[in-house]
Amino acid sequence: MKSVSFTLVLMALLATNTSIYAQDNRPNIIMIIADDIGYEDLGSYGNEIAVTPITDRIATEGVRFSNFFLTTSSCSPSRSSIISGRYPHNTGAAELHTAMPEQILTFPELLKEAGYFTGQSGKWHMGSVPRKGFDVIYDKKPQIGLGGEDYWVPLLKERPKGKPFFLWLAALDAHRPWAENDFSGAHNPEEVIVPPYLANGKATKQDLANYYDEITRFDHFIGLVEEELERQGQLENTILFILSDNGRPFPRSKTRLIDSGIKSPLLVKWPKGLKGGLTTDALVSSIDLAPTFLQLAGVDIPDNFQGKSFLTVLKNPHLPFRNYVFAEHNWHDQEAHERMVRTKDYLYIKNNRAQYANPGPADSNSSNSYADLKKLRDQGKLNPAQADIFISPRPYEEFYAIVDDEFQLLNRATPIGENKALDQLRKALEVWSIETDDSVPQNLTQDWYDTETGKALDIKRERGEMPGGSNALITTEKGPF
Repeated sequence: MKSVSFTLVLMALLATNTSIYAQDNRPNIIMIIADDIGYEDLGSYGNEIAVTPITDRIATEGVRFSNFFLTTSSCSPSRSSIISGRYPHNTGAAELHTAMPEQILTFPELLKEAGYFTGQSGKWHMGSVPRKGFDVIYDKKPQIGLGGEDYWVPLLKERPKGKPFFLWLAALDAHRPWAENDFSGAHNPEEVIVPPYLANGKATKQDLANYYDEITRFDHFIGLVEEELERQGQLENTILFILSDNGRPFPRSKTRLIDSGIKSPLLVKWPKGLKGGLTTDALVSSIDLAPTFLQLAGVDIPDNFQGKSFLTVLKNPHLPFRNYVFAEHNWHDQEAHERMVRTKDYLYIKNNRAQYANPGPADSNSSNSYADLKKLRDQGKLNPAQADIFISPRPYEEFYAIVDDEFQLLNRATPIGENKALDQLRKALEVWSIETDDSVPQNLTQDWYDTETGKALDIKRERGEMPGGSNALITTEKGPF
């Protein structure tokens, strides 16, 4: 009898230990998110000027995504979309500096419930609701440092041992204003290559050089995280995701729905589980991150996440994924309502506030790069690409052929002749808007900042009606895939 009892106890202990062992061997996940770094501004994405040795190396050791897109080019709405796996108008926080309501579920909550230690360090900017998904949050200055990265490694050191972990590491780099840092002067302004939509002037080149200096700092701290993971013996079984929240903080980038605004770098490295040195051209949206994290952790994916896991692409980068990605531009310092759909070959934008110019956010409008463009404007010397930010009214529709138009400079949305690709994207956007319960409120939030100077207007600040219909916060519809 005693022998039977002892055997039962032993079997129970073995089962328990096996369960714990399996749980402990689930992969760790670290998401490292930059602030305002464009897809074109890492060496691994073809930038010949940016000093980014860490991410350049990681790109050769992991999977590099060449078609990863955000759901908006605006900081807090983009982050809220990522953490909830929902489109901005489906989060209740579609505008800059707005917070999600209590009922919105976030993926860290589910990871935490499943036994993961969840920690955050760096820039927050998502309101109070997502905080319940984290065991520890470090988002206060001066602790997080000028670039937001100073407490990344200390958080990693203090995590509880014996549990898998998810860390949301968020930089302040490379958000304006530029600050002196250990990498200041790493980039020579004279060597900077200026895109055709900016002025090729001295002030703009210096502006871009200072921006690249902050990218180098971001890159450096990623290397420190890897070093600590290796010291702890966790590097092999930790999955790194490296991305940005929106495009660079320059004219015709941040807040825009063309590639310079919504296309982001995405590097994924997992020594234990993924082949290295591969590039995928699969079309992926930032709302697909949440379900991917959950599947990697072995957690069931609730239907309220509007994205889909792209683990199959991570395992086999040659596989296709999406046919469409969608994005939106809502209030970010100025009144706006634009919607975008993109395939690998074409990009379509519908502008419901076409009466207004589209210069960019306040921090960009007070920059030296914007000042250089204004000088050219006042001298009558702007080329068509540079003039784009000043045009008012704007086209109601924009349509670009990506293969022939890298910077999306030639709008082909004309009412003349048949255009099957344009008609297809018009229909896809309409279906997406209906299925996800989007809306175009008449009383949108108006301008809070002067578009000419970037300075705050002397007005009473009031929020208008947030986009999204009566079912927007509860719908599980995902739109065309």
